[in-house]
Amino acid sequence: MIIDWNNINTVLLDMDGTILDRHFDDHFWLEHVPKRWSQHNNTTLEFAKEHLYSLFRSQENTLNWTDLDYWSDRLRLDIPVLKREIEHLIAVHPFVIEFLLFLKHTGKTVWLVTNAHSKTLDLKMKTTRIGPYFDGIISAHQVGVPKEDERFWGELQRFICYDPERTLLGEDSETNLTTAESFSIRYLVYISCYSSKIEPRRSERFPTIDYFNKLIPEIGSNCVTIL
Repeated sequence: MIIDWNNINTVLLDMDGTILDRHFDDHFWLEHVPKRWSQHNNTTLEFAKEHLYSLFRSQENTLNWTDLDYWSDRLRLDIPVLKREIEHLIAVHPFVIEFLLFLKHTGKTVWLVTNAHSKTLDLKMKTTRIGPYFDGIISAHQVGVPKEDERFWGELQRFICYDPERTLLGEDSETNLTTAESFSIRYLVYISCYSSKIEPRRSERFPTIDYFNKLIPEIGSNCVTIL
């Protein structure tokens, strides 16, 4: 895909896995929460993981999946407090700041569009201090449906005025890229290196980059090509 930045007005960026290292989230839900839950309920860690992983899967592709209040109530744990216990793992991916500066320099409108709960957003914006790089932040909890739902991108226009034909979306979720594709968002980019702890894998459906430096054109050019 050839990206001509002259043809793009709006850039929508996911948060976890796209601009932030998803290692924090994976470790939190797959290791830290089961550990604390097993201690709280006097069970083995093995049982805690089996039980909690099943609960987590039951809420995939719903707003409950990222609702910290829902999980605090369901698990009888203070999830925001547990997140702060490992907040040192929250990190911005390489080249993200450089990319955001490029977008600002070229006059693009940049929105952070995420499924994350407001309490997660508060923690991560405070830790990373990247909020000022965006024109605004929209959570799926405000929109009323998750990004996995095809209705999301239309409903998003109640909050953001954007032309799908002149919009670029960066995501680490092929499911979310697929729903955006159904709404005719033109420039869809898959971020393969969503976690610092995984080996990146290319998408079979969408143009793929490891890091956002691949979208910054060389001096004197407005175009980049990605595969």
